[in-house]
Amino acid sequence: MKLFAIETGNLMLDGGAMFGVVPKSLWKSKYPSNEQNLVNLCMCCLLIDEGARKILVDCGMGNTMPESLLKHYFVNGNDNLNDSLAAYGYSPNDITDVVFTHLHFDHCGGAVTKHVDGSLHLTFPNAQYWVGKKHWESVQKPNRRERPSFLKDNIEPLRASGKLNFVETTTQLTKHVELRLFNGHTAGQIMPIVSYNNTFIAYCGDVIPTSAHIPVSFVCGYDIQPLLTIQETEEFLQEAVEKSMILFFEHDMQVECCTVKQTEKGVVMDKAFKLDEIE
Repeated sequence: MKLFAIETGNLMLDGGAMFGVVPKSLWKSKYPSNEQNLVNLCMCCLLIDEGARKILVDCGMGNTMPESLLKHYFVNGNDNLNDSLAAYGYSPNDITDVVFTHLHFDHCGGAVTKHVDGSLHLTFPNAQYWVGKKHWESVQKPNRRERPSFLKDNIEPLRASGKLNFVETTTQLTKHVELRLFNGHTAGQIMPIVSYNNTFIAYCGDVIPTSAHIPVSFVCGYDIQPLLTIQETEEFLQEAVEKSMILFFEHDMQVECCTVKQTEKGVVMDKAFKLDEIE
């Protein structure tokens, strides 16, 4: 089995939104912001090559967002999904499975390609697509907080594809890939946990967006149920310590992966490293 970090570009969001009620005087030492209080966030996906199965976890925001909205997210960087796949010798046709942690635009937009004539096509024509059942239900009847994050051009091609598969409970997708559900950030978010070289690698998605969110009180302001996020994060981090898990961060520009350790002040980051440094 081989694992690859797939960079798809960056976007910028308000630091206060990313860290919720935590004062900037506390979070600024953990994650930098610019003079407009914007924090730069990558959209780093994970490719899991198991031979017959080539599983892509999330796929960035792609090119489906209308210009009227795009200007608010300050997209930057030179990386894109197709080029990053090609750098490791893969094409969209090779992908057999796409696992969405959830369907907010920065996690699923790359699954759909918008052409110059306005037509929409699935980027990965040979793939099956996996999403939490509770999450899909919330997409159908979105709450006021999440509605702007569900873009029609991202959702409708998936709905029409006949290739959606719904995850209702903890699911073993393959021998090495477990799909686990979380509900604090959004209902039915999937966290894939990969068994790899005698350890476990957790793709944290928006359960823990960056290493700066490891303190359980550093809860993203976008979370639908912040108190549940705290509970879920605390329980998961205890398991991560006990099992010596590696955390892979989707949005952290500074730390791609890390281990965690228990201290008197709670669970904190231990060692930071790149995915390709894991032996």
